[in-house]
Amino acid sequence: MTGMRTVKTWAGTTAIGLALGVGLLGVAVAPAAFAQKKVVNVYNWSDYIDPKVLEAFTKETGVKVNYDVYDSQEVLEAKLTAGKSGYDVVGPTAQPFLARQVAAGLYQPLDKSKLKNFGNLDPDIMKAIEKADPNNAHAIPWMWGTNGIGYNVGKVKTIAADAPVYSMKMILDPEVVSKFKACGVMILDAPTDVFPSVLNYLGLPPDSKSTADLDKATDALLKVRPFIRKFHSSEYINGLANGDICVAFGYSGDIIQASTRAAEAKRGVTVNYSIPTEGAQLWVDTLAIPKDAPNPDLAHAILDHLMKPQVVAASSDLTGYANGNKASTALVSEAVRTNPGIYPPAEVRARLFTITPADKDFERARTRAWTRVKTGR
Repeated sequence: MTGMRTVKTWAGTTAIGLALGVGLLGVAVAPAAFAQKKVVNVYNWSDYIDPKVLEAFTKETGVKVNYDVYDSQEVLEAKLTAGKSGYDVVGPTAQPFLARQVAAGLYQPLDKSKLKNFGNLDPDIMKAIEKADPNNAHAIPWMWGTNGIGYNVGKVKTIAADAPVYSMKMILDPEVVSKFKACGVMILDAPTDVFPSVLNYLGLPPDSKSTADLDKATDALLKVRPFIRKFHSSEYINGLANGDICVAFGYSGDIIQASTRAAEAKRGVTVNYSIPTEGAQLWVDTLAIPKDAPNPDLAHAILDHLMKPQVVAASSDLTGYANGNKASTALVSEAVRTNPGIYPPAEVRARLFTITPADKDFERARTRAWTRVKTGR
């Protein structure tokens, strides 16, 4: 994901978290190699790793985890580019961030001899991020998801019983989206997440770097701009959960969380998530070790810990996102692993697409186009 993310506790995590904290992962004597360096510094999205699995790591090794958070990939990239960030493990999104950061030499290669749990990773997700990280040399997958449509079931049905809730028409067809202006429509404030889906809807290559294609996508967004209440990359979560808006284009896990919050509030709001039938962008968040990490041995140790099936399963339950660890699937709560919006079936996954980094000229053009869309001019 390239925008802002707000991740809160997902239903059903408490029992798993306690089990992990109490001893599911076991307790080991702290390795001698860690004796002199007792802190590993992690920089990632907020609430993206179950705190209890980090506590378990400290209990096993005696190494404290210092977990700092950012609210956008751009913030992370700025720190990495400046150098000497002080972090041992960071969480770049595979495309386009990890891809260009690997190309810029900002990460050190993984020493896979120190990662005994590497074989737990999902081959399909590994293949998906290999475009960003050739030979999977620098990063492991953490969580993954899609960009799609969140909607208030009751309000949408009342306004238009035949609303195409499984199509990008909900966002991009002026005749459709105009019906929901009064009840509220929000879109991610993230051009690298929005434009590819618009291009795909228009029948154009979603990863196109053509300015002519970009212009067509911009025109399509400008046609629906009068009906969009706001562009924001996290406010739509509470907006959907509270019934303040009725349609959003956002991240799968965020909308699943909105659904959970709505159910927990018991105010009669039901939120659903749909992956557009036209196809959707697949994003993968990864974990990698900066080139100048002060504690690379500890970085490898915590990466290996995070590849334990029970560890990553607990974090999927926390976030409501699918993970890149195939061995963990059976341990993920039934509510998460059987939700097709989180773990889509094979025929849906076949319609997912990824993007690649753009050159600076196209990035500037895309930024200008996004400004036009947001301002409506």
